Amino acid sequence: MIFFGFFLVSALVCGGLVLAAKRVPQIAGRSYDLAAVQSMHVHPTPRIGGIGIFIAFLFGFTLVPPSFFDSYFRLAFATSLLFAVGLMEDLGIGVSPSKRLFACAMASLVAIILLDAWLPRIGVPSFDPVMATWIVGIPSTLLITAAVANGFNLIDGVNGLAALTGIAAATALANIAQQAGYFEIHDIALFLAAGMLGFLILNYPFGLIFLGDAGAYAIGFILSWFGIFILLNATSASPWAILLTVFWPLADTLLAIYRRRSSSSRAMAPDRLHVHQLVMRSLEIYVLGRHRRHVSNPLTTLVLAPFVIAPPFTGVLLWDENKHAFFAVLVFLMLFFASYFGAIAFLKRLPRESRCCPRRQTRPAGRVPTNDK
Repeated sequence: MIFFGFFLVSALVCGGLVLAAKRVPQIAGRSYDLAAVQSMHVHPTPRIGGIGIFIAFLFGFTLVPPSFFDSYFRLAFATSLLFAVGLMEDLGIGVSPSKRLFACAMASLVAIILLDAWLPRIGVPSFDPVMATWIVGIPSTLLITAAVANGFNLIDGVNGLAALTGIAAATALANIAQQAGYFEIHDIALFLAAGMLGFLILNYPFGLIFLGDAGAYAIGFILSWFGIFILLNATSASPWAILLTVFWPLADTLLAIYRRRSSSSRAMAPDRLHVHQLVMRSLEIYVLGRHRRHVSNPLTTLVLAPFVIAPPFTGVLLWDENKHAFFAVLVFLMLFFASYFGAIAFLKRLPRESRCCPRRQTRPAGRVPTNDK
């Protein structure tokens, strides 16, 4: 019943924003987004669904255990700084990708200062002792938390994918915390999952509202710090198992870095070559036909769901087996890259005449919303 409360708060806020967008142009979506290189929708759509999730997260103050209240408050304050920067971008106050990434690092630095803590270990015995020194521990924490937060923003490109990934990660962290006997994180991670579910029912499958930069960055940031809390308080938990809970956004980030360096593109330049974009366009070209994005968009999330959920599930199974969790990360990483480039090579070799549907000359009427990362 408690978790339903978090779900309800988020769902009601997001539903209210969808209704308000019909009367308030400032929150109804930005028409110039449709011309962006990475844009995948044809009508402006509210990008502020993260507000519902963040309010649900703040609602946690009423139920968080007293022993964890101070840490929860300080984490919420640090998150609010990053959330505000993302919300500025969502509302049309331009904030460049590099500035948003800088905001991720600064928010994490604030969290480090307020919590007087950082990532304690990375699961490499010869390197873990030096993580206790601030000169190594703090930069490592800034890098990893910023990467997770930015990774969630990168995968927020089709309806439901980022929220599903966040729910899987939060649920996996809750299970790891429970097995490790760290029950504070178990409860609040499930609270966060319930809040994301409240947003998901309005985002999937029809895309009535999008997560936005504020929501994506906040989810990744909070989850990364939940993982750090577990490693600080449960010495038996494996850092590699924690990494598996957020594998998909991190793997997509690594792929984006590799792809852009290989093509000599700017590191922060947007493109349309993320895994979810490849799957969606392949469905349209080879299966559904052109201009069926209202089907290919949510179907992409269904296709990717098993691959998104498998690493967090494995992390739960290997939560205290550091060596096995490390090898699981390597296996999933190899499969991720091999399947991506293998799929591209396979699709290029398909004869053009085997594609199922010809290009249509007219666009069907009606709303065809998708996300645009």
